[in-house]
Amino acid sequence: MTVIAATDREVTPHPAISPWMIFLLAAACGLIAANIYYGQPLAGPISAALGFSPAATGLIVTLTQIGYGLGLLLIVPLGDLIENRRLVLMLLGLATAALIAAAAAGSPAMFLAASLFIGIGSVAVQVIVPYAAHMAPDASRGRVVGSVMSGLLCGIMLARPLASSLAQMFSWHAVYIVSAVAMLLLALLLRVALPKRVPTTRLHYGELLASMAHLARHTPILQRRALYQAGLFAAFSLFWTTTPLLLAGPDFGLSQNGIALFALAGAAGAIASPIAGRWADRGWMRPATILSMVLAIVAFLITQIAAPGSTLALVLLTLAGMLLDFGVQTNLVIGQRAIYALSAEQRSRLNGLYMATFFVGGAIGSAIGGWAYAHGGWTITAWIGLAFPLAALLFFATERTAKP
Repeated sequence: MTVIAATDREVTPHPAISPWMIFLLAAACGLIAANIYYGQPLAGPISAALGFSPAATGLIVTLTQIGYGLGLLLIVPLGDLIENRRLVLMLLGLATAALIAAAAAGSPAMFLAASLFIGIGSVAVQVIVPYAAHMAPDASRGRVVGSVMSGLLCGIMLARPLASSLAQMFSWHAVYIVSAVAMLLLALLLRVALPKRVPTTRLHYGELLASMAHLARHTPILQRRALYQAGLFAAFSLFWTTTPLLLAGPDFGLSQNGIALFALAGAAGAIASPIAGRWADRGWMRPATILSMVLAIVAFLITQIAAPGSTLALVLLTLAGMLLDFGVQTNLVIGQRAIYALSAEQRSRLNGLYMATFFVGGAIGSAIGGWAYAHGGWTITAWIGLAFPLAALLFFATERTAKP
């Protein structure tokens, strides 16, 4: 079996997707994606309140990520089988219940179970993105996907400072309560606003998963694009895992509010998504891919210019975060545009495989980043971070005559 030619016959053709619908889908992606990252700045207060052991505190974030990874492989492919609006609403219901359970948790076990299901429910965002691709005409699909993905990045980057601020004003419970209310309201809005999309695929669930294994083995574009993004996302995760440690350390001595402002600067990279989408629609995928990898390499290089702790070093570190985010988002959207063009009937499966692959890259980057910073400080960490996009660029150079 080979990947079938692209077709959108499972939906009624849309001459265009309205700006309002694009905004709604982008906002939904941002609100949902934020759920995965609230636990990062709250790990300390949650651990102290619920009596986590020091060794188990890291599970607060890890269980959410594991749930999200499982959802990418086991739930997102159902977008090729189940009516999409219904699937999104079911996942939002799961996320809402899990967020309420997290807020009400009275023990580490209960909170960790809730964290796992928060991650699973949050894969609704990866059902929405290919859903948006289905709604868009081919000529503007890249722009639409890019705009929706910009909302996702904003959610990721704003989740940490928002969680810190709410926890400081109220408590960590308030973060999960507010998010649960947001998920409930979002579900009601999407139920009214989204048109139905019923896939034509007629497979059993086991056959659906088996077809994913076939796609992973026999779709070169998917393999390459997923590995390119894995390299860039590893660098992204390494950077955002270690820079808070650097900024809070003796060289910079920033407060949590200062670190939150630094994280807000990274959200500027969200402008890359719609720009990358337009480049993809114009056929500029190869130069855009090269640019994304070069920007990520430059981002780490410029952090080595100034003396640690100086004002210039802080400015360059902020600029590095913006360049890195721009590069990662550009390559992400270019990759999605490439794999979504392969098959309309298999978009959810292709998206699940693509996301799961580079999600593993991000986990590797975070783990290596923490180890590198503990053993060699920022200098060693930055050079290791640079190696990830450099490896992706060298791998891309072997593509030669293949289409991106």
